[in-house]
Amino acid sequence: MPLFYFMTEKNKIFFGILTVEGNRSFLLNKKGVPLLEKELIWEGYIKHWSGKKINARKLPLKDYKKNEAIIICWPEKKYPNEPFIELYYNERLIKYPTSRLGHIAININNNIFNFSHLINENEIISSEEYFYRPALGEFAPHPETGIFNIDDKDRPYFDKFGRNFMRTIHVLRIEGIDTEKLLNFYKNELEVIYNTPRDPESPEDYRDFNIFKRSCTTIIRDGFKECGFKKIKGTFPRDLFINAAYHFARTYKKDSIKVKLYKMDQLKVPEAPFSKITPLLNPFNKLREYYLKRQFPDFFKDRNNH
Repeated sequence: MPLFYFMTEKNKIFFGILTVEGNRSFLLNKKGVPLLEKELIWEGYIKHWSGKKINARKLPLKDYKKNEAIIICWPEKKYPNEPFIELYYNERLIKYPTSRLGHIAININNNIFNFSHLINENEIISSEEYFYRPALGEFAPHPETGIFNIDDKDRPYFDKFGRNFMRTIHVLRIEGIDTEKLLNFYKNELEVIYNTPRDPESPEDYRDFNIFKRSCTTIIRDGFKECGFKKIKGTFPRDLFINAAYHFARTYKKDSIKVKLYKMDQLKVPEAPFSKITPLLNPFNKLREYYLKRQFPDFFKDRNNH
């Protein structure tokens, strides 16, 4: 089996075959030398990617068990050089009532903008960290309750490991539009959030968050409107996703614009039950979904993974 290993001093990225031998786990380079064998590699990675080529690097955060740098691993994904947008509808997390409508985020040229009612989840994040952070250290759910817990300020459990391990993600990919204005809009929105005074009674929350007026969905929607896509509407995650998919596939479709729909099926791990798709609340979006089913039949196939 051909092996390839690649590392840069700047990013300290390791590339090799995720290998398990007894109680040892490591990356194997092309010379047969084990890498990261003394590091803690999360069981979720081993379950899904053992024997496969992956990338890995160290994060500045520490694991609570060994007090060593957390290793993040991810499968290689190449993005094209031309500007692109990926809109991510994240299915509902069963264990959190606040997630009953799902979640939405947006990737612009490999900068993922995530907006949330929690201050520390309003961020620009790389694709590997958004999708594949391990359930270790502060990324993990609390070992006793299995959910978010910050009672211990020195060892918080934010339960925000890789979203693709937490739920199935629906992806709308758009190529061929000017992304610079959209990128700047969301950067400015993050600055507004960061500069908003905290509520002393609930300092971990974004004070101005409102499900109808100021949420992950409405902020992303308003970015599209600001950039001239006035027909993009929606107050809730899946409604915005279907609305945007419909209008980019039909209303705004030009020879230069390419639209693709696909799913990233949930990578099941013990830390998260299977996610659930949320209903469309706007009846007009049900009609738009009917149009999309004819245009993208593979996207709507039942994978029976739930």
